[in-house]
Amino acid sequence: MIRTNYQGKTMASYQNGSKTDFPIVLLHGFCEDSRMWDEWLPLLPSYRNYLCIDLPGFGNSELLEETTIASMAEAVAGVLQHQNIKKCILVGHSMGGYVACAFAKQHGHLLKGLCMFHSHPFADSEEKKAGRLKAIDFIEKNGHVLFVRQLIPKLFAYDYSKGYQAEVNRMIYYASKYQPEAIIASLHAMRDRPDLSAVLKDIDCPVQFFIGQQDAAIPYETSLRQTHLPARADLQIYEDVGHMGMFKSPRKTAKAFRKFISMVDD
Repeated sequence: MIRTNYQGKTMASYQNGSKTDFPIVLLHGFCEDSRMWDEWLPLLPSYRNYLCIDLPGFGNSELLEETTIASMAEAVAGVLQHQNIKKCILVGHSMGGYVACAFAKQHGHLLKGLCMFHSHPFADSEEKKAGRLKAIDFIEKNGHVLFVRQLIPKLFAYDYSKGYQAEVNRMIYYASKYQPEAIIASLHAMRDRPDLSAVLKDIDCPVQFFIGQQDAAIPYETSLRQTHLPARADLQIYEDVGHMGMFKSPRKTAKAFRKFISMVDD
Protein backbone atom coordinates (compact mmCIF):
# COMPACT_ATOMS: atom_id res chain seq x y z
CA MET A 1 0.00 0.00 0.00
CA ILE A 2 1.18 3.50 -0.88
CA ARG A 3 0.16 6.19 1.59
CA THR A 4 -0.24 9.78 0.41
CA ASN A 5 -0.84 12.67 2.77
CA TYR A 6 -3.52 14.91 1.31
CA GLN A 7 -4.69 17.87 3.40
CA GLY A 8 -3.72 15.98 6.54
CA LYS A 9 -5.64 12.83 5.52
CA THR A 10 -4.30 9.51 4.29
CA MET A 11 -5.05 8.46 0.73
CA ALA A 12 -4.30 4.80 0.03
CA SER A 13 -3.33 3.42 -3.36
CA TYR A 14 -1.97 0.15 -4.68
CA GLN A 15 0.43 -0.42 -7.55
CA ASN A 16 0.35 -3.49 -9.77
CA GLY A 17 2.19 -4.57 -12.90
CA SER A 18 5.34 -3.20 -14.49
CA LYS A 19 6.54 0.36 -14.95
CA THR A 20 5.57 1.88 -18.30
CA ASP A 21 5.44 5.34 -19.84
CA PHE A 22 2.12 6.11 -18.16
CA PRO A 23 -0.07 4.13 -15.73
CA ILE A 24 -3.69 3.09 -15.78
CA VAL A 25 -5.44 4.60 -12.74
CA LEU A 26 -8.58 2.88 -11.49
CA LEU A 27 -11.29 4.44 -9.29
CA HIS A 28 -13.94 2.30 -7.64
CA GLY A 29 -17.60 3.13 -7.12
CA PHE A 30 -19.90 3.87 -4.18
CA CYS A 31 -19.61 1.45 -1.24
CA GLU A 32 -16.62 -0.20 -2.91
CA ASP A 33 -12.84 0.05 -2.63
CA SER A 34 -9.83 -0.81 -4.77
CA ARG A 35 -10.20 -4.54 -4.04
CA MET A 36 -13.04 -4.69 -6.55
CA TRP A 37 -10.42 -4.71 -9.34
CA ASP A 38 -8.47 -7.68 -7.93
CA GLU A 39 -9.93 -10.31 -10.25
CA TRP A 40 -10.14 -8.05 -13.31
CA LEU A 41 -6.57 -6.73 -13.36
CA PRO A 42 -4.93 -10.13 -14.08
CA LEU A 43 -6.90 -10.21 -17.36
CA LEU A 44 -5.16 -7.02 -18.53
CA PRO A 45 -1.63 -6.73 -20.01
CA SER A 46 0.95 -7.59 -17.36
CA TYR A 47 3.50 -5.17 -18.82
CA ARG A 48 1.34 -2.16 -17.89
CA ASN A 49 1.45 -0.21 -14.65
CA TYR A 50 -1.84 -0.08 -12.70
CA LEU A 51 -2.61 2.24 -9.80
CA CYS A 52 -5.80 1.47 -7.84
CA ILE A 53 -6.90 4.26 -5.50
CA ASP A 54 -9.19 4.04 -2.48
CA LEU A 55 -11.45 7.09 -2.67
CA PRO A 56 -11.83 9.17 0.52
CA GLY A 57 -13.68 7.30 3.27
CA PHE A 58 -13.39 3.88 1.59
CA GLY A 59 -10.84 1.11 1.90
CA ASN A 60 -7.81 2.52 3.69
CA SER A 61 -8.34 6.16 2.70
CA GLU A 62 -9.58 8.59 5.30
CA LEU A 63 -12.68 10.73 4.91
CA LEU A 64 -11.98 14.33 3.92
CA GLU A 65 -13.09 17.28 6.03
CA GLU A 66 -15.34 18.36 3.14
CA THR A 67 -16.58 15.60 0.84
CA THR A 68 -17.71 16.55 -2.64
CA ILE A 69 -17.13 14.87 -5.98
CA ALA A 70 -14.74 17.72 -6.81
CA SER A 71 -12.80 17.31 -3.55
CA MET A 72 -12.46 13.57 -4.22
CA ALA A 73 -11.06 14.40 -7.65
CA GLU A 74 -8.53 16.76 -6.09
CA ALA A 75 -7.51 14.01 -3.66
CA VAL A 76 -6.91 11.73 -6.66
CA ALA A 77 -4.82 14.49 -8.24
CA GLY A 78 -2.83 14.67 -4.99
CA VAL A 79 -2.05 10.95 -5.22
CA LEU A 80 -0.93 11.30 -8.85
CA GLN A 81 1.26 14.27 -7.97
CA HIS A 82 2.80 12.30 -5.11
CA GLN A 83 3.56 9.48 -7.58
CA ASN A 84 4.95 12.00 -10.11
CA ILE A 85 2.41 10.82 -12.71
CA LYS A 86 2.28 13.20 -15.68
CA LYS A 87 -0.11 11.22 -17.91
CA CYS A 88 -2.53 8.34 -17.33
CA ILE A 89 -5.55 6.44 -18.55
CA LEU A 90 -8.25 7.02 -15.94
CA VAL A 91 -10.93 4.37 -15.30
CA GLY A 92 -13.93 5.26 -13.15
CA HIS A 93 -16.64 2.83 -12.09
CA SER A 94 -20.01 4.37 -11.13
CA MET A 95 -19.22 7.06 -8.50
CA GLY A 96 -15.61 6.70 -9.59
CA GLY A 97 -16.74 7.87 -13.02
CA TYR A 98 -18.28 10.98 -11.46
CA VAL A 99 -14.92 11.63 -9.81
CA ALA A 100 -13.12 10.95 -13.09
CA CYS A 101 -15.24 13.57 -14.89
CA ALA A 102 -14.50 16.11 -12.15
CA PHE A 103 -10.81 15.22 -12.47
CA ALA A 104 -11.00 15.71 -16.25
CA LYS A 105 -12.53 19.16 -15.73
CA GLN A 106 -9.59 20.38 -13.65
CA HIS A 107 -6.75 18.15 -14.86
CA GLY A 108 -7.65 17.12 -18.40
CA HIS A 109 -4.06 17.69 -19.52
CA LEU A 110 -3.06 14.61 -17.49
CA LEU A 111 -5.37 12.26 -19.38
CA LYS A 112 -4.36 9.99 -22.25
CA GLY A 113 -7.73 8.26 -22.11
CA LEU A 114 -10.88 8.06 -19.98
CA CYS A 115 -13.00 4.96 -19.33
CA MET A 116 -16.51 5.45 -17.98
CA PHE A 117 -17.29 2.04 -16.50
CA HIS A 118 -21.06 1.99 -15.86
CA SER A 119 -21.07 5.72 -15.16
CA HIS A 120 -22.10 9.04 -16.73
CA PRO A 121 -21.42 12.80 -16.44
CA PHE A 122 -24.94 14.05 -15.71
CA ALA A 123 -26.28 15.51 -12.47
CA ASP A 124 -28.84 13.59 -10.45
CA SER A 125 -32.46 13.88 -11.51
CA GLU A 126 -34.88 15.17 -8.88
CA GLU A 127 -36.10 11.61 -8.38
CA LYS A 128 -32.53 10.40 -7.86
CA LYS A 129 -31.81 13.23 -5.43
CA ALA A 130 -34.85 12.25 -3.39
CA GLY A 131 -33.61 8.67 -3.41
CA ARG A 132 -30.23 9.76 -2.01
CA LEU A 133 -31.96 11.55 0.88
CA LYS A 134 -34.13 8.52 1.49
CA ALA A 135 -31.00 6.36 1.66
CA ILE A 136 -29.40 8.73 4.17
CA ASP A 137 -32.51 8.63 6.32
CA PHE A 138 -32.53 4.82 6.14
CA ILE A 139 -28.89 4.61 7.27
CA GLU A 140 -29.48 7.01 10.16
CA LYS A 141 -32.46 4.95 11.34
CA ASN A 142 -31.33 1.40 10.55
CA GLY A 143 -27.55 1.50 10.23
CA HIS A 144 -25.31 1.17 7.19
CA VAL A 145 -24.88 -2.61 7.35
CA LEU A 146 -28.52 -3.25 6.49
CA PHE A 147 -28.26 -0.58 3.80
CA VAL A 148 -25.33 -2.22 1.98
CA ARG A 149 -26.96 -5.65 2.30
CA GLN A 150 -29.88 -4.28 0.30
CA LEU A 151 -27.83 -2.12 -2.08
CA ILE A 152 -25.12 -4.40 -3.39
CA PRO A 153 -27.17 -7.34 -4.75
CA LYS A 154 -29.15 -4.84 -6.86
CA LEU A 155 -25.95 -3.79 -8.64
CA PHE A 156 -25.70 -7.20 -10.27
CA ALA A 157 -28.00 -8.53 -12.96
CA TYR A 158 -30.70 -10.56 -11.17
CA ASP A 159 -29.66 -14.03 -12.28
CA TYR A 160 -26.01 -13.29 -11.54
CA SER A 161 -26.57 -12.17 -7.95
CA LYS A 162 -28.59 -15.31 -7.32
CA GLY A 163 -26.12 -17.63 -8.98
CA TYR A 164 -22.80 -16.22 -7.78
CA GLN A 165 -23.15 -15.21 -4.16
CA ALA A 166 -19.41 -15.19 -3.35
CA GLU A 167 -18.70 -11.87 -5.08
CA VAL A 168 -21.86 -10.26 -3.70
CA ASN A 169 -21.18 -11.42 -0.16
CA ARG A 170 -17.55 -10.32 -0.33
CA MET A 171 -18.57 -6.81 -1.38
CA ILE A 172 -21.18 -6.67 1.39
CA TYR A 173 -18.55 -7.76 3.92
CA TYR A 174 -16.10 -5.05 2.80
CA ALA A 175 -18.79 -2.36 2.69
CA SER A 176 -20.03 -3.21 6.17
CA LYS A 177 -16.60 -2.23 7.50
CA TYR A 178 -16.80 1.34 6.19
CA GLN A 179 -17.77 4.17 8.50
CA PRO A 180 -21.43 5.19 8.06
CA GLU A 181 -20.26 8.83 7.97
CA ALA A 182 -18.30 8.06 4.78
CA ILE A 183 -21.30 6.46 3.09
CA ILE A 184 -23.57 9.34 4.05
CA ALA A 185 -20.99 11.92 2.93
CA SER A 186 -20.71 10.21 -0.46
CA LEU A 187 -24.48 10.16 -0.87
CA HIS A 188 -24.56 13.91 -0.26
CA ALA A 189 -21.65 14.40 -2.68
CA MET A 190 -23.37 12.46 -5.45
CA ARG A 191 -26.66 14.26 -4.85
CA ASP A 192 -25.05 17.70 -5.04
CA ARG A 193 -22.68 17.14 -7.97
CA PRO A 194 -23.12 19.39 -11.03
CA ASP A 195 -23.75 18.32 -14.60
CA LEU A 196 -20.37 17.71 -16.25
CA SER A 197 -21.53 16.66 -19.70
CA ALA A 198 -19.63 19.64 -21.18
CA VAL A 199 -16.42 18.04 -19.90
CA LEU A 200 -16.95 14.99 -22.10
CA LYS A 201 -17.93 17.20 -25.02
CA ASP A 202 -14.71 19.19 -24.80
CA ILE A 203 -12.35 16.41 -23.66
CA ASP A 204 -9.14 16.06 -25.64
CA CYS A 205 -8.65 12.29 -25.35
CA PRO A 206 -10.51 9.10 -26.32
CA VAL A 207 -13.36 8.00 -24.05
CA GLN A 208 -14.59 4.43 -23.60
CA PHE A 209 -18.08 3.65 -22.31
CA PHE A 210 -19.11 0.38 -20.68
CA ILE A 211 -22.91 0.07 -20.56
CA GLY A 212 -25.04 -2.73 -19.15
CA GLN A 213 -28.58 -3.00 -20.48
CA GLN A 214 -29.66 -4.60 -17.19
CA ASP A 215 -28.13 -1.82 -15.07
CA ALA A 216 -30.54 -1.02 -12.23
CA ALA A 217 -28.43 1.90 -10.98
CA ILE A 218 -28.17 3.83 -14.27
CA PRO A 219 -31.02 3.72 -16.79
CA TYR A 220 -29.95 2.48 -20.20
CA GLU A 221 -31.26 5.64 -21.86
CA THR A 222 -29.15 7.80 -19.53
CA SER A 223 -26.03 5.81 -20.40
CA LEU A 224 -26.68 6.20 -24.13
CA ARG A 225 -27.18 9.97 -23.87
CA GLN A 226 -23.51 10.53 -23.13
CA THR A 227 -22.01 8.46 -25.92
CA HIS A 228 -22.22 11.14 -28.62
CA LEU A 229 -20.45 13.77 -26.51
CA PRO A 230 -16.72 13.01 -27.02
CA ALA A 231 -15.07 13.48 -30.39
CA ARG A 232 -13.43 10.06 -30.03
CA ALA A 233 -15.46 7.38 -28.32
CA ASP A 234 -15.52 3.60 -27.97
CA LEU A 235 -18.89 2.15 -27.03
CA GLN A 236 -19.28 -1.24 -25.34
CA ILE A 237 -22.85 -2.44 -24.65
CA TYR A 238 -23.67 -5.73 -22.86
CA GLU A 239 -27.26 -6.94 -22.92
CA ASP A 240 -26.96 -9.38 -20.00
CA VAL A 241 -24.90 -7.14 -17.69
CA GLY A 242 -26.04 -4.94 -14.82
CA HIS A 243 -23.82 -2.43 -13.01
CA MET A 244 -20.86 -4.75 -12.45
CA GLY A 245 -19.46 -5.78 -15.82
CA MET A 246 -16.01 -6.49 -14.39
CA PHE A 247 -17.62 -9.37 -12.46
CA LYS A 248 -20.40 -10.48 -14.82
CA SER A 249 -18.36 -10.40 -18.04
CA PRO A 250 -14.73 -10.06 -16.95
CA ARG A 251 -13.11 -11.48 -20.07
CA LYS A 252 -15.29 -9.53 -22.51
CA THR A 253 -14.79 -6.24 -20.68
CA ALA A 254 -11.05 -6.87 -20.26
CA LYS A 255 -10.69 -7.67 -23.97
CA ALA A 256 -12.50 -4.44 -24.88
CA PHE A 257 -10.35 -2.43 -22.48
CA ARG A 258 -7.16 -3.97 -23.89
CA LYS A 259 -8.23 -2.72 -27.31
CA PHE A 260 -8.90 0.72 -25.83
CA ILE A 261 -5.37 0.77 -24.39
CA SER A 262 -4.01 -0.01 -27.86
CA MET A 263 -6.17 2.76 -29.31
CA VAL A 264 -4.77 5.25 -26.80
CA ASP A 265 -1.21 4.06 -27.44
CA ASP A 266 -1.65 4.68 -31.16
